[in-house]
Amino acid sequence: MKQSKVFIPTMKEVPAGAEALSHRLLLKAGLIKQSTSGIYSYLPLAARVLNNIEAIVREEMERIDAVEILMPALQQAELWEESGRWNAYGPELMRLKDRNGREFALGPTHEEVVTSIVRDELKSYKQLPMTLFQIQSKFRDEKRPRFGLLRGREFIMKDAYSFHADEASLDESYQDMYNAYGRIFKRVGINARPVVADSGAIGGSHTHEFMALSEIGEDTIVYSEQSDYAANIEKAEVVYQPNEKHSELQSLTKIETPNIHTAQELATFLEKPLDEITKSMVFKVDGEFIMVLVRGHHELNDIKLKAYFETDNIELATEDEVVNLLGAKPGSLGPVFDKDIKVYADNYIQDLNNIVVGANEDGYHLLNANIGRDFDVEAFGDFRFILEGEPLADGSGVARFAEGIEVGQVFKLGTKYSESMNATFLDNQGKAQPLLMGCYGIGVSRTLSAIVEQNNDENGIIWPKSVTPFDLHLITINPKKDDQRELADQLYAQLKESFDVLYDDRKERAGVKFNDADLIGLPIRVVVGKNASEGIVEVKRRDTGDSEDVHVDDLGNYVNELYTKL
Repeated sequence: MKQSKVFIPTMKEVPAGAEALSHRLLLKAGLIKQSTSGIYSYLPLAARVLNNIEAIVREEMERIDAVEILMPALQQAELWEESGRWNAYGPELMRLKDRNGREFALGPTHEEVVTSIVRDELKSYKQLPMTLFQIQSKFRDEKRPRFGLLRGREFIMKDAYSFHADEASLDESYQDMYNAYGRIFKRVGINARPVVADSGAIGGSHTHEFMALSEIGEDTIVYSEQSDYAANIEKAEVVYQPNEKHSELQSLTKIETPNIHTAQELATFLEKPLDEITKSMVFKVDGEFIMVLVRGHHELNDIKLKAYFETDNIELATEDEVVNLLGAKPGSLGPVFDKDIKVYADNYIQDLNNIVVGANEDGYHLLNANIGRDFDVEAFGDFRFILEGEPLADGSGVARFAEGIEVGQVFKLGTKYSESMNATFLDNQGKAQPLLMGCYGIGVSRTLSAIVEQNNDENGIIWPKSVTPFDLHLITINPKKDDQRELADQLYAQLKESFDVLYDDRKERAGVKFNDADLIGLPIRVVVGKNASEGIVEVKRRDTGDSEDVHVDDLGNYVNELYTKL
């Protein structure tokens, strides 16, 4: 394709708000253009890359007998009300009404729609298992869209849904999809690692995320250097190793702590280590108030709280609720009270005695509070985030951290949707049973961004050949010269028989062409220049920068061999 006919609006400078390297490169290389916050148009080069990614996804889905469909993006509220997610999903769900006042949502995912489709058709165990997938735009009203395609409000996603008669069949499809995802990310040129994860708003009992390692990643991966252990930090288990203090119990003492609002401020005020300070937080769990204690240097993990109480209905109490309940604002709270409020504590609270806690009076704290004497704990548990260097649950060593971009996730949904939406089948005994379900997603546009994030240098993008928008970049340095233009035209006709060729025939300076070529990042560059009259061209690899002068009579074989080695 002639570059003069292709819309590739490269840029010298990019907007200051483009934080992620992939965001800057995609803008600068003319692959995307922002429409509004979190919404982008995919320009010709990006569209070609997306098509290549989608082709790989389709091949791997067909390999495991997944069948492609296409469902509506506009989803009626009634389906979401059946599943119970219309109100539970939160403000990220984009809602709208038609002219008759009927409520709809722009689909962030399609569990409800696909369940409504199959519940009328999959009626017998003989029709199972069945896996359906689609590639489609999704919509989520992100509070803070950022990093270009990595966190947007409209994005392209491959979502798949499997239906089963028993757990063994679900396990098999889950593993098939897990393996397929590993192949997909390897084929598109991403270093991605599967990690144990939380199922979030999708639900389900078992899930893995596929994380592309990146410094800009919004998720922290906990991993082992001695084993294949990897988990999202939200799910990484903290192993409790007792280190109890046996100092003599001291008398409970109330002290004034003016203008103290945080654990660090209190530690500084009292000249105590932060790990000897206790933080007290009030939550509402299914409408009931509880207090949770963690040590000052630890951070409470609400995902673990939800798992412990087996509910998604958990939220931090508001300041007004806390004041009405305990008479003090957050920062002065503690477990010593005469209230019908259960206290839960992280396992490592057990190591402390003579604890510093809030006095439930603004500007005051208590010294030397002790469990069993001054307050009771309903239960201890793993309620916090792991720290780097702490022992891992598999015993392989200590926790190491890396940043990652979530590019895919696989879920075992079980009967979460089939029970609420009455999707049943008849088993081999003729008895009605709820369908078992799996759910599997790949962020296709996120994958595009992750590829760029991991494949670049100081000059621009370096496309893996599996997804590159064009295979070769043919450049004529000065098309005004007959020998260069004629040879370039000849080579264009020859090379495009075997390769996708982008032919830079523009009447631009050589420096502009070379800069654009580096930015766009096609795997091989063929340059027709001053030696055109001798039939000599330069062939250059984008990834290594290695170049070679090649005679046009040998060019076809040379480029074929070079491309095979990439």
